[in-house]
Amino acid sequence: MTCKQLGGACDMAFHAETFEEIAELSKKHGMEMFQKADAAHLKAMEEMQVLMKSPEAMASWMESKRMEFEALPESQ
Repeated sequence: MTCKQLGGACDMAFHAETFEEIAELSKKHGMEMFQKADAAHLKAMEEMQVLMKSPEAMASWMESKRMEFEALPESQ
């Protein structure tokens, strides 16, 4: 999955065996971009913060991303 598919701002691809692993890779990438003050990623983070204000909306978003990950062919 790409950074954009996971709520980010770029096309960097992440590869993992589980959704939890891919979420961790995305989080690490996000922290790196935060430290670099990357404007596009900071904007994406602001949008995620709005989503996180609603536990129900965040849970729904996470579940949709988990389903998207699980639907990917294993070769990716």
